[in-house]
Amino acid sequence: MLIRIWREFEAMFLEVNNLSVDLGQFHLIDVNLGLEKEDYMVIIGPTGSGKSVLLETIAGFYRPQSGRIFLEGKDITHLTPEKRGISIIYQDYVLFPHMNVFENIAYGLKKRIEDKEVIESSVVDAAKRLKIDHLLDRNPETLSGGEKQRTAIARSLIVEPNLLLMDEPFSALDVNTHTYLTDLLKKAVSDYQTTCIHVSHNFNDVWSLAEQVAVMRDGEILQQGVVADVFSKPRHDFVADFVGVRNIFQGEVVGGSKGITDVEIDKNLILHSSDTYNTDFKEVIVVIRPENIIFSNQPFVSSIRNQLKGIVTEVVLIGPTVWVEVDVHGTSFKGIITPSSLDMLGIKKGNEIYLSFKSVNVKLIDND
Repeated sequence: MLIRIWREFEAMFLEVNNLSVDLGQFHLIDVNLGLEKEDYMVIIGPTGSGKSVLLETIAGFYRPQSGRIFLEGKDITHLTPEKRGISIIYQDYVLFPHMNVFENIAYGLKKRIEDKEVIESSVVDAAKRLKIDHLLDRNPETLSGGEKQRTAIARSLIVEPNLLLMDEPFSALDVNTHTYLTDLLKKAVSDYQTTCIHVSHNFNDVWSLAEQVAVMRDGEILQQGVVADVFSKPRHDFVADFVGVRNIFQGEVVGGSKGITDVEIDKNLILHSSDTYNTDFKEVIVVIRPENIIFSNQPFVSSIRNQLKGIVTEVVLIGPTVWVEVDVHGTSFKGIITPSSLDMLGIKKGNEIYLSFKSVNVKLIDND
């Protein structure tokens, strides 16, 4: 019992409490954020939501109007950047042009230790982890974008920071280089046991790297949590829309029983959700992820509670997937399938189609 109680009150590795910053055009409003040691968090949100300001405030570049930042239980709110033990990586690399790759990687380490053999061994080790050990004698201007960013990552990791911050580190890279660096970064961060916060507009970074994700808008964090939970159980209508739910409806609780809530989203169109509400006439927002909708040419024979019939209004090929929009008595549902499934089902605009989805995939958000 004592152990359990102690863990409940044990401080998180990083705690941002009620942090507010006003920079005129950009601002933060009562931001709260928590991260355990060795966690990897990706922060997403539209341009101008304050993601970079949050990183740079944690790093010590901006002084908050209110709130506190704790790292390993220590209040670092008013410490200068160099005393925080935090490294930050930007998309434009910020390498020293007059130094070669070895000297760039070693730069921070030389300020901490003097043993040349230890420095050389550490640089070579970091370079090998990032697959740039063959580039140590090269100057930055001769490197590709991916090689420059790997050099910047090695320089940051070699000093074993308490916290590594990354602001759109891959945004200037092509898709193949981005994927390659993601794999290298994931392993290197794990090897160095580094705690990370990574700002990105690319959802692939969330799925490939993160244990935690936070969604920001207008200087506020609307939701933070395990990646799968935030994407499948959004607690805010903006979060639902931003993470690609697509099916977002205004609804009203009209009844339910045995762990199922009945919600009316349009006149006489009732959906069934496993999210329970005990109060009838409660206004809610209903969200259904498009990949959770099953299409069929006949009624789906199963225990699935939500089975609807409609008319296909749009079929759009987007990369390796197909978006299908179906009108059900004036309400539009959007689902996603593969091109082979599209051909197999013979789905075309104007066709009648059945769609089914489980009650557990119908998520309800308080309409506050």
